[in-house]
Amino acid sequence: MIAEKKVEKQENSSVKLTVTVNGEETSKAYKDLLAKYSREIQIKGFRKGKVPAAVIEKKFGEGIMQEASGKLIDSAFKEVVDGLEKEEQPLGYAAPVLEGEPEMKAGEEFSFTVTYDVFPTITLDKWEGVEITEPQVKILKKHEDTEMEKLREQNAVVQDKENQTVAKDNIVTINYCEVDDKDQVIEGTSREDFVFTVGTEQNYYRLDEEIKGMKVDKEKIVEKDYPEDFPITELAGQKKRIKVKVVAVKERILPKLDDEFAQDVSDDYETLEDLRKATRDQLQKRVDNLVKNKMTEELLTGLREAASFDIPESMIRQELDNNWNNFIRQFGMPEEQILPILTAQGRTKEDMMGDWREDSEKNLRSQLILGYILDKETIEVSDADIDEELGKQAEMYNMKLEDIKNTFTQNGMIDYLKNEISRTKLIDRLIEKAKVTKGEKIDFDDFVN
Repeated sequence: MIAEKKVEKQENSSVKLTVTVNGEETSKAYKDLLAKYSREIQIKGFRKGKVPAAVIEKKFGEGIMQEASGKLIDSAFKEVVDGLEKEEQPLGYAAPVLEGEPEMKAGEEFSFTVTYDVFPTITLDKWEGVEITEPQVKILKKHEDTEMEKLREQNAVVQDKENQTVAKDNIVTINYCEVDDKDQVIEGTSREDFVFTVGTEQNYYRLDEEIKGMKVDKEKIVEKDYPEDFPITELAGQKKRIKVKVVAVKERILPKLDDEFAQDVSDDYETLEDLRKATRDQLQKRVDNLVKNKMTEELLTGLREAASFDIPESMIRQELDNNWNNFIRQFGMPEEQILPILTAQGRTKEDMMGDWREDSEKNLRSQLILGYILDKETIEVSDADIDEELGKQAEMYNMKLEDIKNTFTQNGMIDYLKNEISRTKLIDRLIEKAKVTKGEKIDFDDFVN
């Protein structure tokens, strides 16, 4: 069938494939289709299946020729592609594009050209010895104490305040409204049973300071001048008179840091020291994970800088489509409802994808490089490795190991899991073989934030 084929590399990991089909095949493709329609077409004055070919050709010849050329392009393209080298075969992200409108004549050679994306050819001479920095983060007692205070806050008891006087950090319930110069309520400004914590400024009129010292059931009129740069636009530059009444005052009673508190936090702890040790271990684990994440990103940055290849546009588009679908799922609304919201903000779907493009390309480049290195390295993933990872997943989702194993197996995700484990192992190996320099000491809070 194929008289000639020519593959030309293009930019952005695409190729141009030109195929020439011999005249015998063009003649056969046209005659076969003509014979098919001769059996099927019904024309007035002729019995079905008895219409002369010349009549059909005169009436439908052009359309039959176009259909025959389309079928021939499909079959010839498939035959050629099946015989191409792996790096010349099309990716599955986008359909090949036919150039122009090639015209076929039965009995004559027929050429057509298609362009399509191929898997990128990666050039990376060396992947060991990448220069990376290891942050030096030390956990101090003050960081441990901060975590303990957070636990106290989480386990605090809220109760009515005995002296019923508003002070900082109290939880208050108030009624408020705007009043005019004659102390008359301005319609539409009233709010009842509004609750907030004094000092957080989580209230419309920012009345935190003005209500300090007030008691339950007391009310007063607060006069406030709001500056021009006040964050609430409708109040900026305005003078308001607000009548406020305190309805309730509550306070948080923090538990004492003792063995009883540790036992209340979890049955796993018998003493306060047990809780402190677990807290230190958790902080250290958090730091270790963040340090590894930072070293991994530096490693990938180094590899991206060392590697040379183009990412096909169809691959980038697929990644952006995935990001959009994830965005839709997180938003929790159908796309047709989200698009008008974006429009109201002066944004479009393409604007969003434009914002994501740089990170998407970076992520794709990293994944492609790791895949390339995995083809060169030997990384073994054992059943024990899979069970260990499934155990982590089971703990994370509070599931039984057997249940999550069945879920992964039934959904065909074991191979995906193996691939993820192999990439993690590869990154660990590359970090071990990297040129690691100890970075400057950094405070835990600064590093985490």
